[in-house]
Amino acid sequence: MSKTNEYLQRFMNGVIKRNPGELEFHQAVSEVAGTIFPYIADKPIYHKMQILERMAEPDRVVMFRVPWTDDKGNIRNQRGYRVQFNNSIGPYKGGLRFHPSVNLSVLKFLGFEQTFKNSLTGLPMGGGKGGSDFNPKGKSDNEVMRFCQSFMIELRRHIGEDTDVPAGDIGVGGREIGFLFGQYKRLENRFVGVLTGKGMEFGGSKIRTEATGYGTVYFMDNMLTRAGNGFDGKTVCISGSGNVATYAVEKVNHLGGKVVTLSDSSGFVHDPEGITAEKLEYLIDLKQVRRGRIKEYADEYNSASFHEGRPWRVSCEIALPCATQNEINEGEAKTLLKNGCIGVSEGANMPTELAGIDVFQKAGILYAPSKAANAGGVAVSGLEMSQNSARIAWKEAELEKLLKDTMQTIHDSCVEYGERKGRIDYLAGANIAGFVKVADAMLSFGHT
Repeated sequence: MSKTNEYLQRFMNGVIKRNPGELEFHQAVSEVAGTIFPYIADKPIYHKMQILERMAEPDRVVMFRVPWTDDKGNIRNQRGYRVQFNNSIGPYKGGLRFHPSVNLSVLKFLGFEQTFKNSLTGLPMGGGKGGSDFNPKGKSDNEVMRFCQSFMIELRRHIGEDTDVPAGDIGVGGREIGFLFGQYKRLENRFVGVLTGKGMEFGGSKIRTEATGYGTVYFMDNMLTRAGNGFDGKTVCISGSGNVATYAVEKVNHLGGKVVTLSDSSGFVHDPEGITAEKLEYLIDLKQVRRGRIKEYADEYNSASFHEGRPWRVSCEIALPCATQNEINEGEAKTLLKNGCIGVSEGANMPTELAGIDVFQKAGILYAPSKAANAGGVAVSGLEMSQNSARIAWKEAELEKLLKDTMQTIHDSCVEYGERKGRIDYLAGANIAGFVKVADAMLSFGHT
């Protein structure tokens, strides 16, 4: 075993020992460390100052009780969290997730990833993540409001426009952000940019809803363009049916591609004729207004069929996983390659298992890890922070240009740090480019 591999093994043993049972967090750290240790092998200052070891330890973890009352008058109890991971380059920044799967491991993995992702944007934002095991599905607006108000009673002690600026994530959309911000404003008697993803009426930014999906497609388009290719005429499989997935469909359509799948937790729809703008409008109403199930799309359009499971067995040239973590396993990765997939751009956070990533890397296809590919959302969140601080609002065209330029800059950084013998390792490039900025800031601060 090489000295670098010995360091890596020792490092991961320490991470696992300090964080027992936190499998998602172990996975996230392992994926990053595997590319960082070879890079820092000849840079002793990073070892001496224990930079990666310090990066893998959150600055603080806040866990709290969230009692609320349902519509029947029953008292319910959930667990709330905020993981403030690293603020070396700016205030903590990262979403809130409301979902039954939320636990400390999931939020630590997300906060760790967020640190690198925010660094890649070039904006002054640190990494954090939070949320609760509360499930907004099936709850009335009043129940969601009461939960959000109770959640903010505790969260507000730990956030601020120059301290920690949460945003939305799975289960936290415009409705939830509105309830959370309204409660913060009431408790603090201050109108400041302490949350992003706000409504346009109270300080939100144009294209924030579209940004993650658009950015995921822009990144893939950058990779294809560099390889002398493009989206035009390509068949695309997308998972999920929330904001990221639906706006990814919209942008793929603009670039001439054809999206043939979308999914939710019940299964996926396959529409060989393509999900057109008209069909997408129906689907957005179905999922975001009526809160229905994806199967209803197949009931509405004869060209589509509904299937249980995930969409990765459908033939495509481009795959955009936009649902949730670990939604592509090793077998599904191999199936994608067998069916002609040449590129994967991750719209969700860590949607590919380590074994699946290994399949993509060994095959040499265009593979964009989530910390690079889905950074468009937090980039526009950072721009929303700037607009709030300056009390201004930029035009939609200006913001989309800034988003497109940001994704190009992230792509170019990945190319700079990821070139390996004539090919680009976007995974290594993203990890190293994100690491360097944070690591050098930490070096500047000493061993604090």
